[in-house]
Amino acid sequence: MSGPEHRLLFHGGAFAAVTRAGDITGARGTQPDGFFLGDTRHLSRWQLTVDGAVPTLLVAERDAAVLVPPTARDEPPPHTVFREQRVEGGALVDVLRVTCNRAEPEKLWLALTVDADFADQFELRADHRVYGKPHAVRAREVLPAGVEFRYRRGGWQARTAVTGEPPPDAVEETGSGARRLVWHLKLEPHETTELTLRAAADPGAGPGPTAGPGARATGTEAAEAAVDAAPPLAQAAPWPGLARAAEQGLADLDGLLIPAAGPGGEEVRVPAAGVPWYLALVGRHALVTSLFALRHRPALARATLLALAATQAGEADGEPGKIVHEVRHGELAHFGQVPYGHYYGAVDTTPLFLVLLGALTEHTGDDKPARRLEPQARAAVEWMFRHGGLDDSGYLRHRTDDAGAGTAPANQSWRDSPGALCAADGTRITGAPAPAAPQGYAYAALVHTARLATTAWADPRLAGRLTAAAEDLRARFLTDFWLSAQDFPALALDGAGRPADALASDAGHLLWSGLLEPDRAGRVGRRLLEPDFFSGWGVRTVAAGQGAYHPMAYHRGSVWPHDNAILALGLARYGLHEEARTVARALTDLATHTAGRLPEATAGYPRTTQPTPVPFPHACSPQSWSAATPLALLTALTAAEGRAEGLPS
Repeated sequence: MSGPEHRLLFHGGAFAAVTRAGDITGARGTQPDGFFLGDTRHLSRWQLTVDGAVPTLLVAERDAAVLVPPTARDEPPPHTVFREQRVEGGALVDVLRVTCNRAEPEKLWLALTVDADFADQFELRADHRVYGKPHAVRAREVLPAGVEFRYRRGGWQARTAVTGEPPPDAVEETGSGARRLVWHLKLEPHETTELTLRAAADPGAGPGPTAGPGARATGTEAAEAAVDAAPPLAQAAPWPGLARAAEQGLADLDGLLIPAAGPGGEEVRVPAAGVPWYLALVGRHALVTSLFALRHRPALARATLLALAATQAGEADGEPGKIVHEVRHGELAHFGQVPYGHYYGAVDTTPLFLVLLGALTEHTGDDKPARRLEPQARAAVEWMFRHGGLDDSGYLRHRTDDAGAGTAPANQSWRDSPGALCAADGTRITGAPAPAAPQGYAYAALVHTARLATTAWADPRLAGRLTAAAEDLRARFLTDFWLSAQDFPALALDGAGRPADALASDAGHLLWSGLLEPDRAGRVGRRLLEPDFFSGWGVRTVAAGQGAYHPMAYHRGSVWPHDNAILALGLARYGLHEEARTVARALTDLATHTAGRLPEATAGYPRTTQPTPVPFPHACSPQSWSAATPLALLTALTAAEGRAEGLPS
């Protein structure tokens, strides 16, 4: 989430975090400052002055600002600068309209001080890590219309070209690495002149594909057609606020699409996880987002499946068939200084890949994607049995030593923060955990893939094997995870098979997946709407009243819109429509307090005592699965009795 002092502009895998006035200062802190593409900061300074002074900000909007020179109270400003900014085609575009306010001519000089430090995003996070960069070479070259900054380290390179139209009258050195572009302007009375400044980022070798201006990736036309085919949002939504949130969500999803490659090298556009820190392919987020948006943007599902099939682990990665968790293209990932070039540390992406493949086939009636991706789907199934843990312990598990010496998530389900898997008193579980939610995904994956084996692959033997495995998993889960005293499923099993007795919202994921039998599902669904869980803005990640609960903890008391959307779909699946409506209404109210854009998370304080939602610090906004949450709510609210579209019945 951008702080009040920053505005975020984003599109196509690039984003700019600028001050309210539109400048970039290069400051480091909890939020990034600069223009980024492919995890690299391509602008670390972008500061406007007029006649040597920093203009005064009068108005700041999402993509615009109005500036005037500093003047005395009784002296009206001689000119006004109207500034409009956007990110497009891998570039930051800054349009300045300078208007003379007087009845006589005016001369002024406008300057833009620019620099590019090419810092990796991971260097800018406030975790005090330092990364060596031996043999790095930097260069600057004056161009006819501006200046170009270049960086090279071994086989990794990047550059940024800053140009102006009209070209600057001079490019000056500043005594540092920055350069100052200068324009000498002469304005007639009440005349307006326009300058267009452009900072074009070229990732060179290292980062992944970048679409240029006007480029259209595979599936874009299909996505637009799908919007026309889906029910109109205003017609489908029971409340105007939900329709507005859905419209905002679709707009944000368009901005969050980033280029990736499919198995045949074709370019596709997939939803990035979120701005600012996660404008990257994150498997779990892309999969859940695509499931949420399936009725409105089925092309997202096709693109996500192709991109994840192309990055699926092979023999050399140690766990063939596993679906990637995160793909990064920055310098530190390129040189292996962070583990995210292709990082496979997630226990849930592989079953979710199979769920999405089955849901897409069921929704569209088109089995061509399932037939094309049959080898990858079969490999994913085998990973669940041979490497994921189904053959060994009967459950999907992950090793805690996969955390990468503190550089990667401590846990490998959606609750990936340290201590998120815990007992009711807050004690962290030990050993290789089996979180509850991924077991639900595994069940759904087995059911979906059994159907594909029957309908798309003509393999009844595989279908029978997977159906039996799903039935066994359900029976085993209801024995091992069920907390009899609480009449509720455990959050996880520890390495020794002992249940962690924290009461947590992951039970809603079990409803979504269909793992629970109807009687228990009804009791669990109603329990999740009791006051210790339900804050009034949504269901808390951990029920209040337990030692584990903290209203501002990331996964131990906060309210996540996407988590609640999963719950709403699960409630609708089991016919708990009033409960689903309650959750949807709460999230709609939350959206009205956040200009229609649902946050990643909000604090767990009860609405009865805190009538406005408390934002969660450091959250991403916009974030793809929060953006898609209103679409999932529409699906839940219009679901047929006992069935939520896109998941096995």
